Amino acid sequence: MKIGSEEHKELFCRGFIASHVEYDPERLPWPELAGEYLARMRAVPYWEEVFYAERRAGMVVRAFAETLSDPLMREAVDLQGLEESRHARLIRAMIRRYGIAAEEKPVARLPDDIRTAFLDFGYGECVDSFVGFGAFKAARDGGFLPEGIFALFDTFMQEETRHIVFFVNWMAYQEARKGPVANALRGVTSAWYHGRAVANHLRHARKEAKGGRNFSAAQAGIFPDGFGAAGFLGDCLVEYRRRMAPFDPCLLRPRLMASVGAAALSVLRLMPARAAKAESKPA
Repeated sequence: MKIGSEEHKELFCRGFIASHVEYDPERLPWPELAGEYLARMRAVPYWEEVFYAERRAGMVVRAFAETLSDPLMREAVDLQGLEESRHARLIRAMIRRYGIAAEEKPVARLPDDIRTAFLDFGYGECVDSFVGFGAFKAARDGGFLPEGIFALFDTFMQEETRHIVFFVNWMAYQEARKGPVANALRGVTSAWYHGRAVANHLRHARKEAKGGRNFSAAQAGIFPDGFGAAGFLGDCLVEYRRRMAPFDPCLLRPRLMASVGAAALSVLRLMPARAAKAESKPA
């Protein structure tokens, strides 16, 4: 299938629309939490930021959808915006149910350049999802919260997976339609926006650190003792591959973070082996 063709557009748009699942966040089977589990849920330090980000995401995506002239593409992007807004409702329902201290801050005015905002959001979601895959798997395997919570948020994670697959196909379609030069530079464009997303996260982390906020997942007890970078990257890659497997093989996948993660994991695994080999050499 040729990337940028009408067949490609039909596949990634109609597939996305067809896979939408209806549910009401307030009516989900939220499990009862008490004792240590409730304390852990309330101790996670970033619910307020997630809540804000999801509300803003819904506004950005739906605003961008209004600028699209293609009816099918507009329908698909608007549906993504609806799902992002529903994620905010899910986080709000969780905050209220479990008495989590998280303020509903007003969303700042959206930028005039809504297309760039949509691109920054899309590539940022590719970064966030890869990291989120590993954190979700580690927390679930470690029993950080009851399985009922993870079962609910598995729908959230799967929707995020659908979003990034849709986004990279939408982006590739747009670049291919611009001509051979833009199509050939797709990888450069992807690396540029991924870099912007990582830089934005680093700025945010420095700002929160200066403000005395601790956003370390380890401090929230998500990761078990002794769980290092290699284990985390391994979980990211395992979960990434599992969640990408069900999609049509003709669709593109967001590969940059997985490629970087796999390379970093290889380096981390080589380091102990080289250290052990050096120690075994006679003096």
